[in-house]
Amino acid sequence: MALNAPTTSDRKRVKVYELRNNDWFDRGTGFCLGQIINQDEPRISVESEDQPDRMLLETRITKDDGYQKQQDTLIVWTESNGTDMALSFQEADGCAAIWEFVSHVQQQLIALSGPDDALSDDAIDSFSNPVMLPTPDLGNLAEIEQMMRAASGTQPGRESLAKFIIGEEYIPKLIPLVSMAEDLESVSDLHRLCIIMKTLILLNDTAIIEYVVTDDIVLGVVGALEYDPDFPSHKANHRQYLSDESKYKEVVRIDDPTIRRKIHQTYRLQYLKDVVLARILDDPTFSVLNSLIFFNQVDIVNHLQNNVVFMKELFGIFGPQESDQLRKKNAVHFIQQCCAIAKNLQAPGRANLYTNFVSNGLFKVISFALRHQEASVRTAGTDVLVAMIDNDAVTMRTYIFKSISENQTPLTDTLIDLLLVEVDLGVKAQIADAIKVLLDPVSSTPATETLGRASSDILAKVRAAAQSNPQTESFIQNFYEESAKKLFQPLKDLEGRDSMRNLTIQEVSLYSHLVEILMFFIRQHLFRSKYFILSEGLACRISQLLQCPEKHLKLTALKFFRTCIGIRDEFYNRQLMQNNLFEPILNVVYETMPRDNLLNSACLELFEFVKRENIKPIILHVVEHYRERLNAITYVDTFQNIVLRYDQMQGFNPDADHSVLTSEDGTPSRAHVNGGQRWQGVKEMDATEEEYFNTSDDEDENDQAKHNKVRQNGSATPAIKRLVDYPDDDEDSIDVKLQADAMEPDKSSETTAVKTPNTPPSSQSPPERLSEKRRREEDEDDELGKLSHTKRRSSSVSSTHSNNSSNGSMLRRKKSFTGGSASHAVPGKKIAISLAVKSGGGTNDTGRDDGG
Repeated sequence: MALNAPTTSDRKRVKVYELRNNDWFDRGTGFCLGQIINQDEPRISVESEDQPDRMLLETRITKDDGYQKQQDTLIVWTESNGTDMALSFQEADGCAAIWEFVSHVQQQLIALSGPDDALSDDAIDSFSNPVMLPTPDLGNLAEIEQMMRAASGTQPGRESLAKFIIGEEYIPKLIPLVSMAEDLESVSDLHRLCIIMKTLILLNDTAIIEYVVTDDIVLGVVGALEYDPDFPSHKANHRQYLSDESKYKEVVRIDDPTIRRKIHQTYRLQYLKDVVLARILDDPTFSVLNSLIFFNQVDIVNHLQNNVVFMKELFGIFGPQESDQLRKKNAVHFIQQCCAIAKNLQAPGRANLYTNFVSNGLFKVISFALRHQEASVRTAGTDVLVAMIDNDAVTMRTYIFKSISENQTPLTDTLIDLLLVEVDLGVKAQIADAIKVLLDPVSSTPATETLGRASSDILAKVRAAAQSNPQTESFIQNFYEESAKKLFQPLKDLEGRDSMRNLTIQEVSLYSHLVEILMFFIRQHLFRSKYFILSEGLACRISQLLQCPEKHLKLTALKFFRTCIGIRDEFYNRQLMQNNLFEPILNVVYETMPRDNLLNSACLELFEFVKRENIKPIILHVVEHYRERLNAITYVDTFQNIVLRYDQMQGFNPDADHSVLTSEDGTPSRAHVNGGQRWQGVKEMDATEEEYFNTSDDEDENDQAKHNKVRQNGSATPAIKRLVDYPDDDEDSIDVKLQADAMEPDKSSETTAVKTPNTPPSSQSPPERLSEKRRREEDEDDELGKLSHTKRRSSSVSSTHSNNSSNGSMLRRKKSFTGGSASHAVPGKKIAISLAVKSGGGTNDTGRDDGG
């Protein structure tokens, strides 16, 4: 069925907002039009002002959409997908025209709905039986409270109750009851009135919330809210606070009554949200309050910055013709509040506001505020400065650079002077942050923020260009030449100080901020900072801070040394070593050990970093100068590991006396590497191999005894077991078989029988004559006896290698005896025996062939 509604013919200028993560996002500015397409599709569309072909919004109106008109220029609703949208009109007439169109369309849609429409039973009941409340009186407050509580349990009931409250002007009828109950001292009635007022506000109706903060109603509403039944013995003073007109200071006259009213409403809404209803606010009401505050602030700021006369008069207060210091002070606080509001605005609106402020003389305001004698004015000036730097640091640097070129006192010098003499710790912290941001060559600007969200590659290019900006470089160079010495003069003055135990709170805070700034310079100004620290001797002065009793200041000083070491620059390492600055750090370790506190852990982490990164110059310096002190710290292994690393660097192995073969009669022992654990990546031996190396072999002992009896050369060499053990049972069969084979000359067998230890044995060597084999074994025993008395090898590496090859040979020999057989040999080839030189009398043989 066709719809009939007053279509808006002329377009209305409007801003489109979308709620994202509890923050209103500005989609853009355009022209709004309400129209019915194809006689049955009512739509609201917003065409972009800058790009007419682009639609900022196109939404279809349905009867279920909860459209709400807030104030005179705002329409808020929720899309079918759950997105909260808002239209902020430039003029109230445009808002009224669109609202009339939406209202007519929804009324017709509801009227055209049949009985089978998807309305719930509760909604149908609410249309047929609207909520009706009796005329309020002290006698029926309990009944009113019960009816309101029942109605607010359902959404239709809440809507019906809200319509009744607004239509019947019910709130003004409740307000006189507060004074009557106070005169009668009826605490129970006052508690009921408080509950009723809370219920009305928590209906989450925009019209009710806007109504309760009007001039005539607000004091009565907060008067009822002073008697909270949750705190029966306590009475708040909300009326006294809101009625204090001294809190509202009009620095420059605001002639527009709408803006004046919005300023007062915004203040009261913030008070309701943050004080009166802070404990009981639910999410919907909190969102409605935030939305009202946000849109009020947008309207206020836009009006003020577009009012040229107002801006000139505001900043003209700081001219030479103005002598009223109180007015200047109030003007600083007013600008501070504007900057605080600007933090909640979108980036384009915030940038536009600061641009207008700068063009009208914002820097003069900051200079005046920072030099003011009152701490509150200095705090306000610092807030404005930090807000300006956060928004656009490049503009602030340009202003400072201009002052330097005109031989005027730059703002950085003003900040330095204030940092050195300021007693307010909060102002000190803000000034220190401002100095760091001003001297950051790659600090962000609104342009780079936008680029950063779009593309990290583009952001990297912009930052690289900013780092090579000639103006920025000149600004930083001038700072190091003119201002840096003044900034760090308090640290230089520590040189003649005997004791660090009588520092004041202001001095501790100042030294902490100065060290933090210096660490920032080390990270950001790699070239200039190192030579400045060297020429001023600041590293030695910071080491004196390790003697103060304040632990947080000690941690700050320790953080400085950790920063110097962490950037891996030989320049800083050389300074620390030449000035013996590791000694005070070791003193802190001795003072705090073995307690597990933050200070001790920070010291241990510093030395652990040196060891882990293997910074060799520092390891050499620390061990050579403080070896005994390092060895005395045993509750952690960090310092022993540093000493061990030093010994390894010097070519000294502390386990040299316990080499692979510890004695002539002992078994080969494994080198202690990596804390006694196996090398990483080396396969663990199985149980059979472990048993082989860890147990003695009775067969080897019997072989040794037999060999001592059959020695023929009378040599005095120690008894060494035979290389190969042949069972007696097989001798005859072997001799018969060997006699049938072709024999080779003895000379050839003697030259080929002995091989080097590294030569692998042949896997298919044939058997020889038993007599020749035994004679050769006796000759080889003599050679091994001589070798056993020679000097052992001095190199631990070669000894270990020899031991490994010997172990591998022994393992192959054992396998050949258990699994090999003489029948596997190939006739016609000689036996190749691999020998490993023995340096002591062990239980291991050197090597045998697999054909054994």
